[in-house]
Amino acid sequence: MLLVNTKKMLEDARKNKYAIGGFNIHNLETLKAVVKAAYDMRAPLILQTTPGTINHAGEDYIAAMARVASEKYDIPIALHLDHGNSFELVMRCIKAGYTSVMIDGSMLPYEENIALTKKVVEVAHAAGVTVEAELGNVVGVEDDLYVKEDINALTDPKMAADFVEKTGIDSLAIAIGTAHGMYKGEVKLDFERLREIANLVDIPLVLHGASGVPDELVKKAIELGICKLNIATELKMSFANAIKEVFKNNPAESDPRKFLAPGEKKIEEVVKEKIKLFGCGGRA
Repeated sequence: MLLVNTKKMLEDARKNKYAIGGFNIHNLETLKAVVKAAYDMRAPLILQTTPGTINHAGEDYIAAMARVASEKYDIPIALHLDHGNSFELVMRCIKAGYTSVMIDGSMLPYEENIALTKKVVEVAHAAGVTVEAELGNVVGVEDDLYVKEDINALTDPKMAADFVEKTGIDSLAIAIGTAHGMYKGEVKLDFERLREIANLVDIPLVLHGASGVPDELVKKAIELGICKLNIATELKMSFANAIKEVFKNNPAESDPRKFLAPGEKKIEEVVKEKIKLFGCGGRA
């Protein structure tokens, strides 16, 4: 099966009240683990890479690996740019074969965010690529981006409706209290804000910073309209911890196959747990 964009999978998730996992990958091992888990669970899948990962691995290498995975497994797989920070990077990813992109102009003044997003939408849609954008700011750290906690960073519902109408985006990432990275205190999500946005906006809604959010809050967010949840930190931590355990038991180990394989296996386990939680198993 060829790589697909996110339009059909997110529209079905929205219609049937479940969510798709947007799982951030960094190399061959993390990609293989996420895809294998989704295939075992018969779940549609969104593979994601941040600008930092693209700088590390290269968009052409990433796209080639994703294409191989899509040919090997007969489940819908989208390759998505997460937090695209420039028009130029978005264009590079589309040229390389990404089927979905996020243009993140959320740190810009409102009108500049609209202008940048519209420019991306025009080119991406002409290439059959779906576009996610963000309004409001998810606090915490993502790559080199740091956003401090601020009530003003949460998404304004009426502004969200205006933004969607003016840009023509396919999905909208909203800020309702989640954070990038792991949580240090109690997670509090503004469900009334989510409910109002879902009533005003007629496209799938995305929740960034879902690592570490308690299961009951995730389920309620999906019930109220979230169609895609991003998972990054939990995957990185599980991968790293499994590798650390190998070296703890065998400090002299030098074979990458022997310390990377346990990390790959641990990511599979985490992804399967998330797929069950999101309700997208068996939807492929």
